[in-house]
Amino acid sequence: MTVDYLRDPTAIYRQSFATIRNEVDFSDIPEDIANVAVRLIHACGMTDIVENLVFSPDAAQAGREALLKGAAVLCDARMVAEGVIRSGLPANNEVLCWNNHPECAALAKKMETTRSAAAVEFWRPQLAGALVTVGNAPTTLFRLLEVLAEGVEPPAVILGFPVGFVGAAESKELLVKQCRDTVPFLTLSGRRGGSAMAAAAVNALAKLSEN
Repeated sequence: MTVDYLRDPTAIYRQSFATIRNEVDFSDIPEDIANVAVRLIHACGMTDIVENLVFSPDAAQAGREALLKGAAVLCDARMVAEGVIRSGLPANNEVLCWNNHPECAALAKKMETTRSAAAVEFWRPQLAGALVTVGNAPTTLFRLLEVLAEGVEPPAVILGFPVGFVGAAESKELLVKQCRDTVPFLTLSGRRGGSAMAAAAVNALAKLSEN
């Protein structure tokens, strides 16, 4: 049996993005944020997420400039880290995740939290000016916000896409409340999110850095 389907990867991307832009009204969103939103929609297949995007107007610009300066990409999960297209990063940026660090499990037990949250402690030396990407664990975002409340120098941007039924919506609400006037951020309100979307956001910012 022969099935006729589109095989060319460039054509698939082109048609996918054209379909998204045809079906979604981005007129109320800054152009650079809209370019990121297209990638987010492409990653999840849900055009309606544009209605739930919450962001600071300078989020895309801050992320783009951070990458160009060589900032590290700090990820909450291996799934996020693996989804980042290394070849697309403009300055050979490091993509880091400490969940599997030999000391992380013991630290999580001591802190009585998840490994993803405990891993934030390993972010501290590179947190200032970094690009933080959360696509899995709400506990990571909660812990990051606790660390920032201590007065440490913040990252360049926070891409907050934790997913799930326990703490995801609440962690993103706190992100918006705490960082609205202090740290650029891009998030999706409610329960939806995920590693694919978080990685897509990084890849979109990397693409913007080519312009």
